[in-house]
Amino acid sequence: MPTVFILNGPNLNLLGQRQPEIYGSVTLADIERDCDALGRELGLQTRFFQSNHEGVIVDTIHEARQQAQGIIINPAAFSHTSVAVLDALNTFDGPVIEVHISNIHKREAFRHHSYVSLRAEGVIAGLGVEGYQLALRRMASLLG
Repeated sequence: MPTVFILNGPNLNLLGQRQPEIYGSVTLADIERDCDALGRELGLQTRFFQSNHEGVIVDTIHEARQQAQGIIINPAAFSHTSVAVLDALNTFDGPVIEVHISNIHKREAFRHHSYVSLRAEGVIAGLGVEGYQLALRRMASLLG
């Protein structure tokens, strides 16, 4: 069964509490539960991670090189700032899908550019937490 790492960047641990007008009331634990269930249905094993620290995200991408066939990543603010996350993703051989809960193109101008998008096979933005489910479905077809 292929393994997919689902990585989440800074402040996503506060989903359901932080800016619900933008991010809604669903928690990261809810997303993890739903991704795990859908992953099993699609024949994928999911491993969920969240960190507020750039180096931990980089280290987890390095782990994925040995343990995963695909990465789904919501890099959050690291999307717009982290060449280190991009460089780490460039060392990963499998598909990468970038997810954003909000539409980053309708927000502040600095959010319109994502370094991670340079590596991603696809980008899902603005579809709420359903973006994770869509990313898993696409990942299943890429790995199938």
